[in-house]
Amino acid sequence: MSNDLETLESGVVADIAAASDEAALENVRVAALGKKGSISELLKTLGKMSAEERQVQGPAINGLKNRVTEALAARKAELRQVAVAARLASEKLDVTLPVRQSPAERGRIHPISQVIDEIAAIFGDLGFSIAEGPDVESDYYNFTALNFPEGHPAREMHDTFFFQPDENGERKLLRTHTSPVQIRTMEMQKPPIRIVIPGKTYRQDSDATHSPMFHQVEGLVVDKSANIGNLKWVLEEFCKAFFEVPSVTMRFRPSFFPFTEPSMEVDIQCDRSRPGEVRFGEGNDWMEILGCGMVHPNVLRAGGLDPDEYQGFAWGMGIDRIAMLKYGMPDLRAFFDADVRWLQHYGFRPLDMPTLFGGLSS
Repeated sequence: MSNDLETLESGVVADIAAASDEAALENVRVAALGKKGSISELLKTLGKMSAEERQVQGPAINGLKNRVTEALAARKAELRQVAVAARLASEKLDVTLPVRQSPAERGRIHPISQVIDEIAAIFGDLGFSIAEGPDVESDYYNFTALNFPEGHPAREMHDTFFFQPDENGERKLLRTHTSPVQIRTMEMQKPPIRIVIPGKTYRQDSDATHSPMFHQVEGLVVDKSANIGNLKWVLEEFCKAFFEVPSVTMRFRPSFFPFTEPSMEVDIQCDRSRPGEVRFGEGNDWMEILGCGMVHPNVLRAGGLDPDEYQGFAWGMGIDRIAMLKYGMPDLRAFFDADVRWLQHYGFRPLDMPTLFGGLSS
């Protein structure tokens, strides 16, 4: 009998160990301990045994039952742990996030804002102050006071954004240049005047190098002794500092602007032999970058100054254009697309303030 019990136990224990899940283990339990299970059937035979036989077989069969029950419980715990581990592995979800950069590291300054800061740093070092004016202007400040004659092409609707006439019949407009600030400054401030005027301007034009809204910077100097020699020096110093080159060669060509006389366009020597790259201060090419001239006497009169006592010089250039030239940006339209990827590539870190002693674009 003892050999039969050992054989039965080893078989049941092997079935328990071979059970791969709780359902298979339950089948082993039923086969061994169920109402008609192999061990249950042995327990039923105890009632038919004599007292002496029951005294021997009872503990042996009950001991077998207890050992099988313990083995079932142990295997069930193992299978439950394996099932939980498998479920955790299959249903795992990483809810953590990478550490976010601080705003000072994550944010970027738009190239236009950076270039305006660079311009302010350069001219501030030369003793200029910043002047500003309204984007919505009158015909007088935008055209008449700047010596634009009636019928001038710049007054036409196809070039200028005009508003509807007001109750007095006057049409406001979006300024086509920052030059109206020159008149407003002369009206409010006595010479000597040394100002630069960065700001938005508006014209009906749009392509890879033109935008309906763009940025200009103008400079104005009015004094009793201002002359073209001073103008040339200021522009040379600006170009050397802005393009961060030790020297520049500039070419002044006669031109025409209603608000200056004489008027000139300025070319700067450059090297364009490398595709997509412009190097200033070297090479055999020339590139036009700005217009300038001596302030027209009629403009001085419009500003309330006597041209027999005062004279001045002025210049203007496109901020967007010089930004494209300096930092190699091929398409002006991308400046206004609000594409974060573009800004991450071309933008500047917020704490990198341009200074002449620390480097404008370092």
